[in-house]
Amino acid sequence: MFIAAQACGPHDALRLADSCVAQIGPGHTARTGFIYATDVLAGEFDAVVDRLRRGTGISTWVGALGMGVAAGDGSVFDAPALSVLAADFPAGATRLLEADGGEPPTGLAAWTAAQGGGVAIVHGDGRDATLVERLGDLAGLAGCFAMGGLASSRVGPCFHAGSAGVGPLSGIVLAPALVAAVGLTQGCHPIGAERHRITQADGGLIETLDHRPALEVLREDLARLPAGRQAAAARSLHAALPIAGRGDGDYLVRHLVGFDPANGTIAIADDAEPGRELLFVGRDHDSAVADLRRMAGRTRAAAPRARGALYFSCVARGPHMFEDPPGELGILREALGDIPLAGLFCDGEIFDARLYGYTGVLALLA
Repeated sequence: MFIAAQACGPHDALRLADSCVAQIGPGHTARTGFIYATDVLAGEFDAVVDRLRRGTGISTWVGALGMGVAAGDGSVFDAPALSVLAADFPAGATRLLEADGGEPPTGLAAWTAAQGGGVAIVHGDGRDATLVERLGDLAGLAGCFAMGGLASSRVGPCFHAGSAGVGPLSGIVLAPALVAAVGLTQGCHPIGAERHRITQADGGLIETLDHRPALEVLREDLARLPAGRQAAAARSLHAALPIAGRGDGDYLVRHLVGFDPANGTIAIADDAEPGRELLFVGRDHDSAVADLRRMAGRTRAAAPRARGALYFSCVARGPHMFEDPPGELGILREALGDIPLAGLFCDGEIFDARLYGYTGVLALLA
């Protein structure tokens, strides 16, 4: 039994919580709840979770705040809203990652080994310098496939994982049998057909690509586009770092944060390691729609009996990129049908323990 509930509107937080309690209803067998709230409810988040716990009898709640939430077949930003998913995971098939925790909890590695692995649904604080290290610990020390997103709250991150708290990372680890399929969708398209090799760099400052001034290489890539597309591509320009062994469509998108025409350098919002590949990409509506449809259809086909879903999308997607109906959630619904779903719009997305941007991350639950 998976049950989704959504509530939004000009009401106080507890009335929205009561609406979700009523939608979940009596007689369910759910033991775990996912709760996502817009950050305008930040001051009442703890009270909302307490009302949900008392009203539903579900003791374990996991969630976070964001600027927007997925609600039904749409999204809600900048208004009071809750997105809830109640799940009947079997007893003993989950492990909490406490909201104020650091390293993976004692015994998690042994638990995942006994389960044959684990999928961690996590919520992170992008301002915490230890976040990447903690993701690495989950993957390396605990043997988890970590996915989820970073809180996008404008009033500071707030998480819930059994109890309220803050910290670099929190959430819940699921036994592999509880996750039927996962998917990642990009919101970008390559500019030019070439991947380049970073040949000289210092931190995020890239001096040369393919042993040539980096800015010169970028200008040549843009010049290869049809004249009518060059200006639009330049406005939406980003850098992408391909992930080795994961195919042409899997890369980490990073901001281009600066250019120096005097010496031909560019700067990106990440470490640019010499020897690593890089390509330039642009963001546009048509590419994002096509890739979302591809990912949703492929993931659903891999898990036709999935009973629930969680979706984490970038705050720069949603109504900003999918302006026209059916919108991002509507496109997702075309493939998923009426499967119960909850979701959050994030400041960054997590997939396979890596930090992504401008992406959507989907988990289908068994």
